[in-house]
Amino acid sequence: MTRSTLPARAALAAGVSAIALTASPVYAQGGLDTIIVTAQKREENQQEVPISVETLSGDRFAGIQAAGEDILALSARVPSLYAESSNGRLAPRFYIRGLGNVDFDVAASQPVSIVMDDVVMENVVLKSAPLFDIQQVEVSRGPQGTLFGRNTPAGVVKFTTVKPSDDFDAIAQVAYGTFNTVTAQGGIGGPIIADILSVRLSGLYQRRDDWIDNGVTGEDDVMGGFEELAGRLQVLFTPTEAVSLLLNVHGRDYEGTSALFRANILSPGSSELNGNFKRDTVWYDGGANNPQESDGWGGSAKLDWDLGGVTFTSITGYETASSSSRGDIDGGAFLPGGSFPGFIPFPSDTQDSIDDLDQFTQEIRLASSGDNVLDWQIGFYYFDSDALVSTVGDGFPPLTTLRHQNESWAVFGQGSYDLTDQFTITAGVRYTEDDRDFSAVTLPPLVTVNPTSASDDDFSWDVSALYKVTDGFNIYARVARGFRGPTIQGRDVAFAAFSGSVDPQTVATSETILSYEAGFKSELLDNRVRLNADAYYYTVDDQQFSIIGGAGNINQVVNADKGVGWGFEADAEAALSENFYIGAGFSYNNTEIKDALLATAPCGSGACTVLDPLNGLGQALIDGNPFPNAPELTFNVFAEYTVPFRDHGEFFANTDWAVQGKTNFFLYESAEFQSSGNTEGGLRIGYRAESGAYEAAFFARNILDAENLKGGIDFNNLTGFVNEPRIVGFQLTVRN
Repeated sequence: MTRSTLPARAALAAGVSAIALTASPVYAQGGLDTIIVTAQKREENQQEVPISVETLSGDRFAGIQAAGEDILALSARVPSLYAESSNGRLAPRFYIRGLGNVDFDVAASQPVSIVMDDVVMENVVLKSAPLFDIQQVEVSRGPQGTLFGRNTPAGVVKFTTVKPSDDFDAIAQVAYGTFNTVTAQGGIGGPIIADILSVRLSGLYQRRDDWIDNGVTGEDDVMGGFEELAGRLQVLFTPTEAVSLLLNVHGRDYEGTSALFRANILSPGSSELNGNFKRDTVWYDGGANNPQESDGWGGSAKLDWDLGGVTFTSITGYETASSSSRGDIDGGAFLPGGSFPGFIPFPSDTQDSIDDLDQFTQEIRLASSGDNVLDWQIGFYYFDSDALVSTVGDGFPPLTTLRHQNESWAVFGQGSYDLTDQFTITAGVRYTEDDRDFSAVTLPPLVTVNPTSASDDDFSWDVSALYKVTDGFNIYARVARGFRGPTIQGRDVAFAAFSGSVDPQTVATSETILSYEAGFKSELLDNRVRLNADAYYYTVDDQQFSIIGGAGNINQVVNADKGVGWGFEADAEAALSENFYIGAGFSYNNTEIKDALLATAPCGSGACTVLDPLNGLGQALIDGNPFPNAPELTFNVFAEYTVPFRDHGEFFANTDWAVQGKTNFFLYESAEFQSSGNTEGGLRIGYRAESGAYEAAFFARNILDAENLKGGIDFNNLTGFVNEPRIVGFQLTVRN
């Protein structure tokens, strides 16, 4: 087995990989390309990592992104990965193997960690960072707490951007489509001083015209649009063969439309969209056409210093952001003749915002060279976050501003030992201390909030074994324990106005997960077929759940006694010929809440058909229910066929499809608030020349114009929100 660290110039300067520079799928002449991952904070062959990890190339994601898609486009593109949002293009929520958090609040804690260029994006607004000039996306499934920290019991989604190098390269990509949708992104980089100083400048511009009418005000094309501008500058300084310093500065400015909730688009007893749904029209008497905006910037510094057999690494990161999102939450209007569409008990028009978010992170590591019989790494990590979160309504609720602070530190270590040339054992441990503080800045009348703190410390660990059966077939097994610190949720403070409430905030204690998985990784038929599969089983003690909406329109965190999940995943790709490539992935996830007494208020106004038994208080008993927003299965496929043309070009056609199986939206089960069989597909047909230096393609995203229910609002009526419409357009790419 051969592992490698990132020692100075050779690794960092190699940031522009074949994945980023070629437009064709990830296969080479005569076989599939080797995929390099950093799931263990070393550069390693994906097939030799004892972790269930899957990748998506930057080019593949850029093809999906052509229609103006954001980070949510990753949903179901990797087995067991799901993503959704009830906050538009801000505050996405991620789920891996069924584990996630449905909480829409901008201060919510999530069990899936998003890492951008080695810096964790903890707050949900930071998780919505625009993606451009991406080299590779890695999804590491299962607990990753040993190396990546406390909030990774479900896994990690890791983005790596194209880095500066000693070779000049550039890419420019422009797409135009339906509703005047524009996606323009690019990057240019190269040496300033040969072998010493290089830079890369990258940028993104995305926009879409408003295309949705307001049927109440009579305004045409006033919602559904957005505009995003983002940039990144990276500087790589390599004064010696042993030392490299990578500096990264980035920023964004975004304005658009928040999620569009649509009243009573579901009928009692059915999860199918009814006649109240019209894709290009909503009926709002509030929300000011649902405006949304965000801006922020950040930077990082990564130092690698080869000390001779040991590499010292320091990664310092800083992020700051603000955002706001307003919506007509009831999804309809109150007219002189009554509410429309359908019965709406009361109006709801609120705005949530992050007034000021600051995040600082520091990681220090020492790692062996990666090519020894025994290789190791040890490190220290520090995290500090401070955010002001405000909620205000149009009349109600009154302005409420809360302060959320989180400080955490950890020490960790991991070692891998080659017992033989075929058999490697890896083990790691991390000790984490996590402290949260919550206080009020502006309060509603008669409400009292005492400062609240929650803290805990715990160990995360993992042990794995990988056995190389043959040159192309490895088997592995892994046991891992993860930890997510305590959570404080205070959004109910805003809605406790005039009630004389004291401390409406709720606290959930830490949760821990113990996960078992085993699988194989194979390369077959002279490396023309790659097939990886695994099975897993996990238990979560004191699992944190968010109770959202219901008859009380609440947002609270609770602990269930236990949660259990099991399933299997498979990833396959094949170079069927030099001109035909196909890749596919499948996952089955079975999740179950185990708590005989845990209950939640079901939908308000008796609007939905509750399938759970009720207790004496009319609350739904949720024991045995699946986790919310945990698709039972996902399936994805990508295929490309090329036809050579003359000596330097080829025509191509590729298609990709993603299927999401049965998904329950809330902790309780109902006939209405669920989805099944959501399917979306894309198609690109075009011509590329000079090994991808030039490419022109027609594309269609959501080619069937599928109208898929993505989530619901249950406190008022049978409200839902849906996926993006079909976008058809043209994309042009130029590379050097």
